[in-house]
Amino acid sequence: MSGSESYYVGVDVGSGSARACLINGAGDILSIAVKDIKTWKTKDIHEQSADDIWGACCSVTRQVIEESKVLASTVKGIGFDATCSLVVLDRQTDAPISVSGPKFDESERNIILWADHRALDQANRINATEHNLLKYVGETMSLEMEIPKILWLKENMPTETFKKCKFYDLPDFLTYRATGDEARSFCSTVCKMSFVPPGVDDSKDGWQADFFESIGLGEFVENDYVQIGGIPDKNGRWLSAGEVVGGLSDKAAAELGLEKGTKVGSAVIDAYAGWIGTAGAKLNGSDAKEAQQEGAQSIEAASNRLAAVAGTSTCHLVCSKDPVFVPGVWGPYKDALIPDFWLAEGGQSATGSLLHHITHNHKAFPEAEAKAKGLGIPVFEYLNRRLEELRVEDNAPTIAHMARQLFMYPDFHGNRSPLADPTMRGTIIGLGMDADIDSLALQYHAAMEAIGLQTRHIIDSMNARGHKIDSIYMSGGQCKNPVLMHLIASCTGLPVIKPHYIDAAVVLGAAMLGMKAATGKDASLWSIMGECSKAGTAVFPTKSNTEKDIFEIKYGIFLSMADQQRRFRALVDRAAEGGEMSRDI
Repeated sequence: MSGSESYYVGVDVGSGSARACLINGAGDILSIAVKDIKTWKTKDIHEQSADDIWGACCSVTRQVIEESKVLASTVKGIGFDATCSLVVLDRQTDAPISVSGPKFDESERNIILWADHRALDQANRINATEHNLLKYVGETMSLEMEIPKILWLKENMPTETFKKCKFYDLPDFLTYRATGDEARSFCSTVCKMSFVPPGVDDSKDGWQADFFESIGLGEFVENDYVQIGGIPDKNGRWLSAGEVVGGLSDKAAAELGLEKGTKVGSAVIDAYAGWIGTAGAKLNGSDAKEAQQEGAQSIEAASNRLAAVAGTSTCHLVCSKDPVFVPGVWGPYKDALIPDFWLAEGGQSATGSLLHHITHNHKAFPEAEAKAKGLGIPVFEYLNRRLEELRVEDNAPTIAHMARQLFMYPDFHGNRSPLADPTMRGTIIGLGMDADIDSLALQYHAAMEAIGLQTRHIIDSMNARGHKIDSIYMSGGQCKNPVLMHLIASCTGLPVIKPHYIDAAVVLGAAMLGMKAATGKDASLWSIMGECSKAGTAVFPTKSNTEKDIFEIKYGIFLSMADQQRRFRALVDRAAEGGEMSRDI
């Protein structure tokens, strides 16, 4: 390839792998590489290694450079995104510090993954303070956020060890490892570390001293918050997405296969990179006419677009010019991506993992997997085909009609939004004695339907408080599943727009951060999104009135199942604790 053109690298660290892509100035992806990362898991514990993740980042970056045959000197910028996981290092030496109790002697395990649920008690106590800053996390701080996890570490690791610690949200760790600069991102700290940007609610330092003192982390206040990034313009620096953190250090450049000084953009959480990689997409031809989409004309246009970034879980992101407060929806977060704009984040704790759990734990899954393999297709495609065959055999007008008597509530891993209740669990009504492939296919359909109904629950909750969401911009491998896309569109009544790069929207967003850093302050992130986003395609809601009616009724049942679970659990807990019994079920 020519050495005269400029290129940009994006690095995305998901829950189970790191990937990199190389793009040109038009946003064309020239190469992608993926490498698995290591996770230690037990029931509620999910831990990773910062060294392992950085090694994977370096491996995939070198691979995309080699495969695309571009000169390292033509790569002008690199951007990172990652899961919102807690990284712990020694403040003096940068050595990893173990987060793995009770001995805390395995230094390799120095990351608490976002999905880790060890800090439930700490989150409950934080929420019991009813501090004003909780209104910026949907009134309820999740145990998936960093402050409950830090508090858990303080209460469980040796005191002298805790005093040595400094803490990063994983995206900020990656830019630190790349540059040696301690600059923090608004995205990580506002969204996951209880930072309130100066000027919001009279915030001066960004951190709220009375909050940290009330929850038992007063040492942060005493040390000017050096353990979590410092104070802006005093001993810390904060940046919006893609602003220049610095240049690659000698060591990082050699490890990544790039040149020293290559610009590094301020990182974002992986779902937020998905917003960058999808929300600016345009539509062409009849799709554009039917969906009434004009493309990315201004940042205000994005206020009607919900970016649904789907993987193990699904995050739902929408921006607004003014703050919109929605109970059970994280945010609103100021400056998380675009300066002077706010972002709200809803989410489902389990979507891809839910489909995996429902299918892989069914007795007939090995048989279905073998049949899919024999046909040379993925198992989900095989199940989709079987659903259509069942519809024909049943002489049903739609699959939804055939599956109308099976009901699922999907919170097998707790509810992130809008109930913000990690203790919620899954429910299935309508099971029979069948354990064959047809039973598997129907339960798989029920799980997809439940994902669609819960998406509506989140959107309805957001719109009821002032958002005006009228379309869903989806990304991730789930976009390849036509039955799931049909169900999400039909359950919500909204068009689902799939990006040109279905599997790569998140890592493409990271590469745009690298482009933003390389091009400097004159280029806005939104303008880069408009220039680099390719035309997408739309999936529209069902036109069948009968199918619409089924989903409408099932949505009411879905809400009732959530309400009943919470009521039933409260009644039983009261009896178990020796309280007054009630037989009025």
